[in-house]
Amino acid sequence: MVFEAILSSDWFSWVILPLLIFLARIVDVSIGTVRLIFISKGMKNVAPILGFFEVLIWLMAVRQIIVNIPNFVGFIAYAGGFATGTYVGMKIEEKLAKGKVIIRVITKKDASILEETLRLNYKVTHIDAKGPDGAVKIIFMVMDRSKVAGAMVIINKLNPKAFYSIEDVRTAREDFTSHTDKTFIGRFKYHFGRKGK
Repeated sequence: MVFEAILSSDWFSWVILPLLIFLARIVDVSIGTVRLIFISKGMKNVAPILGFFEVLIWLMAVRQIIVNIPNFVGFIAYAGGFATGTYVGMKIEEKLAKGKVIIRVITKKDASILEETLRLNYKVTHIDAKGPDGAVKIIFMVMDRSKVAGAMVIINKLNPKAFYSIEDVRTAREDFTSHTDKTFIGRFKYHFGRKGK
């Protein structure tokens, strides 16, 4: 009786139910945002599982609106949850920092110091090119997304006027062991490979 009284009260219809719908939309849209990002990165095993829970929560939220909401507050909660869920999903994806990116830096300034500093922590490739205003140097780096912030600090400090772009990389293959490989075999390959050159 008490439970039925709560369900039929104005307090439940105007406050509790809209709040539950708002929270459900945050969860399902956040899952959907992360799912789309995982699909773009080729993570085929995780995306279907996220899709299942996304649709399940969405159906429950829509059902509550259609059956139980006699006022506009539920619709506002639904739309607000969607907007908030999109933001939360992007923040979650940033924290996960999954996948790799390619950073391209184009500079007219002498980039030797920038290149050598980046090379201390990252794998760097450069080419000399010609732009509309003359000679330029293009620096390429492929790295985990979690390392981008550190690279950007170096770029902005040593060459703040350089043009750069950051793009997601769906797949990347490494055919060599870098000097950042701290295992015994990695160090062996790196040091003996350098001497052989």
